[in-house]
Amino acid sequence: MAISLVGLPGGGKSTVGRQLAKRIGARFVDSDAVLEERIGMPIRSFFEQHGEAAFRDREEAVIDELTRTDGEQRIIATGGGAVLRPANRAHLHDRTTVIYLRSSPEELYRRLRHDTQRPLLQVADPQAKLRELYEQRHPLYEEVAHYSVDTGRPSVASLVNMIMMQLEVAGLLPIAVQPSVLSLTRPG
Repeated sequence: MAISLVGLPGGGKSTVGRQLAKRIGARFVDSDAVLEERIGMPIRSFFEQHGEAAFRDREEAVIDELTRTDGEQRIIATGGGAVLRPANRAHLHDRTTVIYLRSSPEELYRRLRHDTQRPLLQVADPQAKLRELYEQRHPLYEEVAHYSVDTGRPSVASLVNMIMMQLEVAGLLPIAVQPSVLSLTRPG
């Protein structure tokens, strides 16, 4: 089973993905980290030197590879723009269970206002850029997602619990039984 997390930059895909992987005993894979390893430089530098189209070509190859099922349980955190390519949307949706970590542009701005590593946010008005990205990508995230979770203000642990409950209800994970439920007492 493979689960992919999609959403805007700063939506918590890597952080939530790591914790979700620990909880269900799966391998965590960050597609941006795989990309950086393959291109031999930070994504921001690659963007500056080669442009977004070249980056998206490399990203598409990585998404294709990571979504191929080989029997291994894995959680894949995708880059925020992975859904821009139709091939990526098809691979993610058809080969994995996709969870959209939905965040408002305002919430993301609060989280990312001091971030200097995200190439698309290195602009004069990052909050306007986040609104633009949301308008462009939200419909694509909705299209590819099997499930959505609003990130808002919940803790990472709460988000992981919400995702696990959705997966359990869908029959994709065994339902966790609380130990207290198992302790039976003898009547009277």
